[in-house]
Amino acid sequence: MSKTTNSLKTCILALMAAWPALSFGQVPSPAPAQSKPLLLVGATIHTATGRVVENGLMGFENGRLTVIADAIQTSEKAKYEIVDVTGKHIYPGLIVPNTTLGLSEIEAVRATLDFREVGAVNPHVRALIAYNTDSDITPTVRSNGVLMAQVTPRGGLVSGQSSIVQLDAWNWEDATYKADDGIHINWPASFRRTGWWAEPGGVEQNKVHDKNVAELSQLFDDAISYKNQKEVVKNLKLAAMQGLFDGSKTLFVHTDAAKDIMEAVRFAKGKQVKKIVLVGGSQSYQITDFLKDNKVAVVINRMHRLPESDDEDVYLPYKLPSLLQKAGVLYCIDMEGNQEASEARNLPFQAGTATAFGLEKEEALAAISLNTAKVLGIDARVGSLEAGKDATFLVCDGDLLDVRTNNVVQAYIQGRQIDLSNKQKALFKKFSDKYAK
Repeated sequence: MSKTTNSLKTCILALMAAWPALSFGQVPSPAPAQSKPLLLVGATIHTATGRVVENGLMGFENGRLTVIADAIQTSEKAKYEIVDVTGKHIYPGLIVPNTTLGLSEIEAVRATLDFREVGAVNPHVRALIAYNTDSDITPTVRSNGVLMAQVTPRGGLVSGQSSIVQLDAWNWEDATYKADDGIHINWPASFRRTGWWAEPGGVEQNKVHDKNVAELSQLFDDAISYKNQKEVVKNLKLAAMQGLFDGSKTLFVHTDAAKDIMEAVRFAKGKQVKKIVLVGGSQSYQITDFLKDNKVAVVINRMHRLPESDDEDVYLPYKLPSLLQKAGVLYCIDMEGNQEASEARNLPFQAGTATAFGLEKEEALAAISLNTAKVLGIDARVGSLEAGKDATFLVCDGDLLDVRTNNVVQAYIQGRQIDLSNKQKALFKKFSDKYAK
């Protein structure tokens, strides 16, 4: 027998031996399309519109919701297969905006991070084509009820284009829910902090603020000129920005200080941008009338953090949703920050914290579902439990927003019941079984 044959046999045997370990770490396969109409009966249904149906039923067929009603008063059950969910709670699938989920895996390993392009001005860069459906993080996020995400690039002056995906797909094409929904810019701050997190310094004026604003101004002026020309040489950067002027794309402005927010919004309005969304906005509560007058929604950064300024109320991040709610400003909640991809699973608990600081339970639910869908422009299809919308929802043993009772037992994306297993659950079972003996 030749050495080549022996080597080949050795390789095959090694692969066979490793197969159980390899399969152990696999991401669950995407679910097949819904094959029959289903009717979930007996649960408390939280629609995210403010309506709560006790002892309700919810039917869906071909991936769309068909009925949400009281289980006792409704006789429309004949064509459905009944699923008993008595005592449980049904919620719309949660949506995490402004996230690097699927674009980053291990923060300490640069090769697994694919959310930042070289250069400072990249309006043409698409996060969507970098989205990794085989991420081990995604199944852990789905286990807590987050079923959709706005995958977003980071860095630079103009980061690039985000896209909205559903979290059960074979590849980025299958995952796409709304491609290239917006362009993200990091507005130059008027002031910046010095030092770093372990040794924070003082605050000083940003010396390159005017230079960066001028660079943005030139970019938008070029894009407007490009729009008005009948015959032009293709320019990928300027072509990518055209949706900002006809309303097909949203301009997401990342900034926090009230002064910078107002400057950025006035800038965008002056450059013919149709839709503007503020991301961050830690001082947005100071200028709510301005935001309403200009129809600017706010994506609040994660609330489990310290205030931005030393003289602010220590509980201000927790109170911000309530302050915007009372002022009538449209807002939602994201998880941007350290380890944001894996931390996306904690989105429901951010909303839960807000309920202890002035927000009603159903308002908090809307802040991570229906409000998010409105901000992202997909509320006609998803975000709440209403007849005609996608059957994207979850079934939970208890209160979804409470870490003590959040136990998602079923989840559906467009009518497909997805597999809620993940690597962490498998490891938990593995070692629980070991030490139970």
